[in-house]
Amino acid sequence: MERHHHPIDPSNPDPELLARAGQALRDGLLVAFPTETVYGLGARADQDAPVEAIYRAKGRPGRNPLIVHVAGLEEARALALAWSSEAEALARAFWPGPLTLVALGVPGTVSTKVTAGGPTVALRVPSHPVALGLVRAAGVPVAAPSANRYQHLSPTLAEHVHKSLGDRVQWILDGGPCALGLESSVVDTTTTPPTLLRPGALCLARLQSVVPALALHAPPAPSLEPSRSPGLEARHYAPSVPLRVLPGRDIHAFLRVNTDLTVGVVLCRERYECTHRAPVERLGAEPERYGAALYASLHRLEDLGCDLILVEEPPNEPAWATVTDRLRRASEPSRSGGAPP
Repeated sequence: MERHHHPIDPSNPDPELLARAGQALRDGLLVAFPTETVYGLGARADQDAPVEAIYRAKGRPGRNPLIVHVAGLEEARALALAWSSEAEALARAFWPGPLTLVALGVPGTVSTKVTAGGPTVALRVPSHPVALGLVRAAGVPVAAPSANRYQHLSPTLAEHVHKSLGDRVQWILDGGPCALGLESSVVDTTTTPPTLLRPGALCLARLQSVVPALALHAPPAPSLEPSRSPGLEARHYAPSVPLRVLPGRDIHAFLRVNTDLTVGVVLCRERYECTHRAPVERLGAEPERYGAALYASLHRLEDLGCDLILVEEPPNEPAWATVTDRLRRASEPSRSGGAPP
């Protein structure tokens, strides 16, 4: 299979290149592209075959729906059977941007594969110039989960897409690192009040500044039924080696005892000094900067061949809720009892 890897200016993307990539999407091909959150794996959302190609490439179960990227608020409303005042307020406040809104979908506008056969559709207008330009060039709704194998680390660089998907993707637009580094916040607007299904790059407090009644949804119990949102599995966003979250002092104690293991370490508090021979990623104590760097740091430690990754427990504060959520999912044991395949 011929693969097209194209560097593209993330702030001023080449319109001709976007037009070619948009045509590739219309032709049913998969196109990986940068967004402000992570790299997405795009396919036209209105046809079954391209959407099925996403599921095959990722090894993703069909019960897990996909986010549909559209060019603007008007295009999002056209795919929604009902559009609440809360959805309107959130969209006007945060679109284009890292917010996904779940609404009742208009039957027949997107493939039922996108919605996992359910009645709702997850919609987003990305703010990254490449992502938004690509969706506009395609002229069709674009289904795009993260461009990685199912449950594995999300990609924040084009090289992460290559590493995870290899020849499964025909087009890669390489726009450099993603600015936010964590996935979009997902809000279900079909409930009263609306609920935050997945914490993301927009924190709960910012969302509640627009819709004060918005509530945090409790993590769902494991189920084989279709999900209302992507990214709700207990294990997700995980490296291919085991990951544990520990207080800093426990990391030092572990390293002193387990000298036979190659252990990667991720720290957030500068006062903890690793004196042991272990590769260390220091991400700092500012949650947004930490979140933007987290996946890339885990990719680096994974690539070093670490047997285990130890992550210093982040502060128990609302600003760290998304980071805490991702680390909790990444440290969840796989059903086989070890790292995912």
